[in-house]
Amino acid sequence: MVSSQVKRNPSDRQLQEQRSTHQSPIAAHPSLVEPVSTGQVFVEQSIEEQPGAPLPKTHQHFHLVPADRCSVQLALPETPLFGTDGIRGQAGTLLTAPLATQVGFWAGQVLRAHGQTGPIILGQDSRNSSNMLSSGLSAGLTTAGLEVWDLGLCPTAAVAHSAIGNAGGIMISASHNPPADNGIKFFDSAGTKLSSTIQQQIESAIRGQSLSVASSTSQGAATDMQWGRAYQRPDLIDRYVDFLHQPFQPHPNLRGMRIVLDLAWGAATRVAKQVFESTGAEVVILHGLPDGDRINVDCGSTHLGSLKAAVAELEADIGFAFDGDADRVMAVDGQGRVIDGDYILYFWGQTLQQAGKLPNNTIISTVMANLGFERAWQKQGGTLVRTKVGDQHVHAEMISQGAMLGGEQSGHILCHHYSWTGDGILTALHLADLVRQADCSLPDLVAQSFNTYPQRLKNVRVDCSSTRRDWQSCDALQSAITRAETAMGDQGRVLVRASGTEPLIRVMVEAADAGTVDYWTDVLADKVSQHLT
Repeated sequence: MVSSQVKRNPSDRQLQEQRSTHQSPIAAHPSLVEPVSTGQVFVEQSIEEQPGAPLPKTHQHFHLVPADRCSVQLALPETPLFGTDGIRGQAGTLLTAPLATQVGFWAGQVLRAHGQTGPIILGQDSRNSSNMLSSGLSAGLTTAGLEVWDLGLCPTAAVAHSAIGNAGGIMISASHNPPADNGIKFFDSAGTKLSSTIQQQIESAIRGQSLSVASSTSQGAATDMQWGRAYQRPDLIDRYVDFLHQPFQPHPNLRGMRIVLDLAWGAATRVAKQVFESTGAEVVILHGLPDGDRINVDCGSTHLGSLKAAVAELEADIGFAFDGDADRVMAVDGQGRVIDGDYILYFWGQTLQQAGKLPNNTIISTVMANLGFERAWQKQGGTLVRTKVGDQHVHAEMISQGAMLGGEQSGHILCHHYSWTGDGILTALHLADLVRQADCSLPDLVAQSFNTYPQRLKNVRVDCSSTRRDWQSCDALQSAITRAETAMGDQGRVLVRASGTEPLIRVMVEAADAGTVDYWTDVLADKVSQHLT
């Protein structure tokens, strides 16, 4: 069923010649049944005909055949495949090669039906399962007739950047999750996260549910379908590196700075050292090789201990820690203080505000943003708009508000002056450049900014997905939340939510007093453990 060949660096002329050949059997026989197995159905691809006249090529319908004709069943969860950041789960359990092939095939079909026939950019982090998933996705995409340009190991932002003007991009990564997990997330031809509508169409097809998609161009019709090919395109990484330098014309200059980078054994190992050394900075690397067994283990943006120690020991100006796919970053100053996304948004927001480049002085963040940050930004004459957790929600609100800066406390930062997606390396360059141009050290900048309210986040593992989804129906927990909110009044807040990427209920309490925070965090987490686990 699969025809996928791997080449290296084809020229544009070679690509054009190869696109004109290798028609699939579907092109010659529109009613041919292509036996692609899903969890419930085989798929029949055909051009539907209306009585008396052929259906115009501007419409393409996908017809589903009964499930009893399946020879292979996929074990699909009852809950949606697509979560807050694509598909994510344990490799070998949820994320398997057959599922990846189906995801690739149906993503290809849906994108073609929407008129996208150009290449799909494919990238991955360093997890041991990433090669397996990449092969499956590539097989599915090429079977659907799309060309694949494979970047190999790279940051998520390299995929998003390379997807601009092409059919889209797919990154294989579970971000900050442990090595056993993996994920598949999509980008559209503008380099932004794929819309929820198109994700739902892909999932509906995988599950064998009805799918009827109108194509905006005849290029997407099944009669024009060709077997796709896969190509290795490491040259696109070089273009991404050039893009990182563009905001700092003629080039970023960090001479005289000592910078420590924790690359988390992940995707940042592909480019971060090269990028920062090109600035003239003295660069020290931690966890600097791709390692699928150790990615994110006691390192990276969620485990800052080793970075703090290195920055202190080396008397560095600043340290940066990336997550597994380098779309987020956390910083550490010379005094060991963590510079999270709230501080980064505040500093960057001030810079843009002073330059008159921050529309309505508005920053978009999430419900996790610290109250200290919000009130300090209000004193600056600014407005902080909160969204649900997830960079896609931040991006959507930025579009709605016409805002240019947004992000999350966790270190996902989006600045629409430069990019439409979170880029940890680009964010780190900007923060380092800001520190270099300041008349004081980073600890002094922090001291002049704001004091955070004590905030504590406690995660409680809840394995049952339906229980996580329906946690709000727990009366005992809701009663405890009400008591906490009443006790703290306007001097604190409570946030309880189900994680969209892990089997966790997250309990966050924030207040002016640390003792109050600890008390109510423990009370609420205990209620979750008692009634939901």
